[in-house]
Amino acid sequence: MPRKKSIKKTALAFADALHDIRLFLEETAPALSADRASWIYELAIVRVYREFERLVLHAIVGAINNDTSTISSTTGIRFPEHLTHQVCEFIVVGDGYFDFHGRDGLIKEVKRFVPQGHYLLTAIERRSYRQALERLVVLRNFAVHSSAISKRRAKETLGVARIGSAGAWLKAHGRMLSILSPMTDLSRELYAKAPF
Repeated sequence: MPRKKSIKKTALAFADALHDIRLFLEETAPALSADRASWIYELAIVRVYREFERLVLHAIVGAINNDTSTISSTTGIRFPEHLTHQVCEFIVVGDGYFDFHGRDGLIKEVKRFVPQGHYLLTAIERRSYRQALERLVVLRNFAVHSSAISKRRAKETLGVARIGSAGAWLKAHGRMLSILSPMTDLSRELYAKAPF
């Protein structure tokens, strides 16, 4: 029988990554000029986003891997009881990579693989994580693309009239922490509710 993917282990790895990012910012940013500190915060938000993508992908893969009835209930197709995590990952991403467009796109993507009421979907839909998820997505996009549209979407989501860069916004007033803390709470919720 194939080994089961541990969602608990994935949630812990995500929380550890967030902790490391926070420590990195605390150790490096104060010694830098304002411009360089902004760069560091932009790099950090990209890293947080990457780790979050990995968390969600592994949580979906783990949900399917541990209980194929989760995907069977959403697709109407009866899957074998035991699938390797590699097969489960292929079901999710095919020959591509895991991607979603905003929080609503993430919810839609998760719903493709787990039924309503599943702990992963419930956590991602939770109101207490909404703002952090929305900010994570738009600030990552602004940091990566620095386009007029990514800047406009960041301003709309953040409710600001002006923004210089994603990093400049994040480094002020503990704003990065306002994303990291709820994301850490999300990882703790997944750890607590995941069966494996």
